[in-house]
Amino acid sequence: MEIFKILLTSLASVITLFLLTKLMGNKQVSQLSMFDYIIGISIGSIAAEFATELENPEHSLAAMLVYALSAYLVSLITGKSTHMRKIIIGRPMILFDKGKLYRKNFKKMRIDISDFLTHCRNQGYFDLSQIRTAIFEYNGSISILPVETNRPLAPSDMNLNPVQQEILVNVILDGHINEENLKKSGKNKVWLEKQLHDQGFHNAEEVFLGCINTVENTLMLYAVQETGKNFDPFE
Repeated sequence: MEIFKILLTSLASVITLFLLTKLMGNKQVSQLSMFDYIIGISIGSIAAEFATELENPEHSLAAMLVYALSAYLVSLITGKSTHMRKIIIGRPMILFDKGKLYRKNFKKMRIDISDFLTHCRNQGYFDLSQIRTAIFEYNGSISILPVETNRPLAPSDMNLNPVQQEILVNVILDGHINEENLKKSGKNKVWLEKQLHDQGFHNAEEVFLGCINTVENTLMLYAVQETGKNFDPFE
C-alpha cells in the first residue's frame, strides 16, 4: 500500500513539475537569471520531497505552487517595468570599452580579470586589442563587440547579394512521409515519388531523413544505414 502511494505521489510530482515549468516558460540554462535559477532549484528539491511525502503531500504541492507563481509574477512585473527589471533581474554592465577596463564595474558584477580573460579566450579573442566593447550580461555571460577589422567578413562587404535561405522542411522522417509538411511546402506525393525515383530510392521507407529546400526547389535525401561505419572517430 505504501509503495502504491509513493508511485502515485511521484506521478503527481512529475505532472505538477511539468505544468509549473510550462507556466514559468521554457528557457535554456544560459538564459536564466539568478532568481530563475534559484526558483528552479527550489521547485526541483520540493518536487523530490513531494514524491516520497506520504502524510501531507499537499504541503509540498502548495510550496511548489507558491514558488512557481512567484516566478510567474516576477516575469510579469519585469516585463512591464524596466525599473523593476533592473532591481530584480539586473542590467548589463560594460567591462571593457575602447581599450579601457572598468574596475568599478568588475567589482559590481563580482568578476575578476582572470575570469574575464577566460570568457574572451572562449570566444576566440586572445588579444584585448581585437575587442571594441565587452558587456557583462545579467545572466552571467559576456557579449563581445569586436574591432571592425577583426569581425567576420560579410557578403555586403564585397557588394554581394546572396539569396536568402529558408528553413528546410522535413517531409520524410525515419521512413514516414509527413503529408502536412509536404502540402505546406507546395508539393504532393506525385512530386515526392518522382524525386525518390530520380535519386535511386524505391519508396520512402528507404529514407531516414528527407528535407525540401523551398528556395532551390530541391529534395535532400539521407538513406537508412542498417550497418555502422567500420570505425568510430569519437571513440
